[in-house]
Amino acid sequence: MNRAEKAALQLRAVDVLRTLKETRTYDELAAETGLPAGDLNRYVNGHVLPGVERAEEIVAGVGRDTLEAELEARIERDADGYIDNSRVVFDQSLLDLVAPVAGEAFGFERPDVVLTAATDGITLAAAMAAHYGATVAYAKKSKETAVEEFIESRQRLASGIELTYYLPAEAIDAGDSVLVVDDLIRSGETQELLLDIADRAGADVAGVFALIAAGDEGIDRARDRVEAPVGALASL
Repeated sequence: MNRAEKAALQLRAVDVLRTLKETRTYDELAAETGLPAGDLNRYVNGHVLPGVERAEEIVAGVGRDTLEAELEARIERDADGYIDNSRVVFDQSLLDLVAPVAGEAFGFERPDVVLTAATDGITLAAAMAAHYGATVAYAKKSKETAVEEFIESRQRLASGIELTYYLPAEAIDAGDSVLVVDDLIRSGETQELLLDIADRAGADVAGVFALIAAGDEGIDRARDRVEAPVGALASL
């Protein structure tokens, strides 16, 4: 490991600790990491960097259980069951931690394109695409004025409302491997529209991933649709 790689690792470890510190006291973080609270304070506040070996331990220690707990700590749900996950989707540092853990946990094949729906899925899609070295594509409910050709998917929802998503045709090529991601999966209707877009483009589906699953309906629906891995990091 050269000097630049060591420095990048040390800074990534600090990012991990700062992200986890948002929902923990130093004592709680110390109990979770096994590191002294005083050292954690100095790392988080930027006074010193952890050594290389300690940085490796910190980064490696961020697994699925840790991130699942972090997501659940940040999600708020009101009395009517509506979910506020803005503290998750607005935090790019957290999503950058999610990407490698999700890839390992669900065994997604490396995609050419990460596909999502505007707007809340975009920050997650960006993190996943950066991890895999893929491009990002996001479907919208309206057409871009300057784009001439679109892939269009339309579905009548259980509520009777007709929902249509549009994706510029150049965003996905035939034969591309596509990973469908979203911040939240509930009924699975949005994911079905995205999968339909991938089908219409002649792409192969590498998997379906959501940060949060509200119930099992959406996950089951996606699994019925594809043979690739399907999963969510946290469930409500």
